[in-house]
Amino acid sequence: MSDFETVRAAAVPESAQLLDVREDYEFTEGHAPGALHIPVEEIPTRFEDELDPDEDYYVICRTGGRAVQITQWLTGQGYSAVFVGDGMDGWLEAGRPLESSTGQEPKVI
Repeated sequence: MSDFETVRAAAVPESAQLLDVREDYEFTEGHAPGALHIPVEEIPTRFEDELDPDEDYYVICRTGGRAVQITQWLTGQGYSAVFVGDGMDGWLEAGRPLESSTGQEPKVI
């Protein structure tokens, strides 16, 4: 049994703060507008400076493996984190907005 909530990408509220924990190259190719990007391996060194303990974060990666680990870790640190179980693949499938930092058509890789 997990100590955190799980939602599908289609159910993430439009006003939610999305925390994308994918690698830089993945994020650059395609991400949700307004998503906060901190790669998974940088979370332990950046979370105290960049995350607000009073904010609810919806944690997302491509398919869910990295995001579930970070969601569990953040909740263990006292942060409010919700796991986006179907990840960016689910985000794309649900027709949620996607943008790219490359100037090209956004894609999930």
